[in-house]
Amino acid sequence: MSIAAADWQALWLTLKLAGLTTLLLFIIGVPLAWKLSQWQSRWRHGIEVLITLPLVLPPTVLGFYLLLLFSPNYAPGQWLSQLFDGPLVFSFTGLVFASVIYSLPFMVQPLLAAFNANGQRLTQAAAVLGIPPWAALLKVLLPASRAAIVSACALTFAHTLGEFGVVLMIGGSIPGETQVVSIALYQHVEAMEYGAAHRLALMLMGITTVLLLAARWLGHSLAPRGSNNEQAKPVMGVLG
Repeated sequence: MSIAAADWQALWLTLKLAGLTTLLLFIIGVPLAWKLSQWQSRWRHGIEVLITLPLVLPPTVLGFYLLLLFSPNYAPGQWLSQLFDGPLVFSFTGLVFASVIYSLPFMVQPLLAAFNANGQRLTQAAAVLGIPPWAALLKVLLPASRAAIVSACALTFAHTLGEFGVVLMIGGSIPGETQVVSIALYQHVEAMEYGAAHRLALMLMGITTVLLLAARWLGHSLAPRGSNNEQAKPVMGVLG
């Protein structure tokens, strides 16, 4: 099976984008999910809806508004252009920003389900022992939520691998800069290069399948023994 150098480049760019997005979302998603699980305000539901929106919005709708947000023709885009020494549209940095936004629910929702299941109980038990809340998160809650963390990272990585609409709107198709596998596959189909499209599709499907199987096996292995795997169930349900 022969794969063109440009397609290998697109695959490497896709894996780099998915890896960076997963890392950034882990850093953002853990404290965000924990604060939401502890927060009793009525505003919590509104914030959860905002976080969930990328799950239900058509990717082109989200991509369109992100395109306006990143555009140097508007104040937010001008500020971001100055901050990153260049416009975010049609750049890899812009793709990373967009990926963090549209993959946010895939990281936060599994973590929130796990923290909701055991967060209050473990945090209160830690407080009785004199452990501060943030230390309780790092030393008690996160180790107890390993299965959910693995699943959240796997879902985020896999979702970023296959995204099409948002990356097309924000990044276009610049080889070596913004052309990811889903865009290269679409262009092969447009050019009726079905053999190349078939090879890319098989490669992406194989990577995603292996990743989800590994995450499912690892999630079950890391689930606390004797807990009947309760905290992992909502997440494992997503993985099938």
